[in-house]
Amino acid sequence: MRVTKFEHATLTLLEAGRTLVVDPGSYTAPLADLEEVVGIVITHEHPDHWTPDHLDRLIKAYPGIPVYAPEGAAKAAAGYEVTVVRPGDVVELDPFRLEFFGGKHAVIHESIPVIDNVGVLVNDGFYYPGDSYAVPDGKDVRLLAAPVGAPWLKIGEAMDFVLAVAPRQAFGTHDMTLSRIGRDMGRARLRWAVEQHGGEFLELEPGEGTDI
Repeated sequence: MRVTKFEHATLTLLEAGRTLVVDPGSYTAPLADLEEVVGIVITHEHPDHWTPDHLDRLIKAYPGIPVYAPEGAAKAAAGYEVTVVRPGDVVELDPFRLEFFGGKHAVIHESIPVIDNVGVLVNDGFYYPGDSYAVPDGKDVRLLAAPVGAPWLKIGEAMDFVLAVAPRQAFGTHDMTLSRIGRDMGRARLRWAVEQHGGEFLELEPGEGTDI
């Protein structure tokens, strides 16, 4: 399975000529040249994780593809056919198996409501938590997409999240709000965390990917 990082929080997974798109949001350039798209996962409702423009382009290019999202995001995307998913749900979307975790977005501030958020484990090997530190307990994560910069993120907590997941490999995501210096500083901290369990940190730039 090929995992490719795009700008900010957008990811694609490619298996057997079929593509899963995750969090096509406002800081991401239009996705192009994708092999057959069979589904979209939106982890939560914030616009840096989905936009109508992205959905319209993908649905026009691949009519009938399912969109999976938690309840809050489904309400925000009223007008689109969205299948609501919750923590504990499992979706079989050939050739992908999706398992959902968490349930809530990380706290930004007490004045800001906490919204729905799901992390997604794909094919029992790749995990992305959305905007949360939800740990997929009991799972042997081969590759982790770890948020590195956000209004809700404290780097020490992000390090603890990586330590708790203990993936074999990890790369930084959710990073368009950072300067290059800040991004590289955050990556260095996550590198330390993943290496504590003998794992490897990958410095992926937009458009770059890795196989698991």
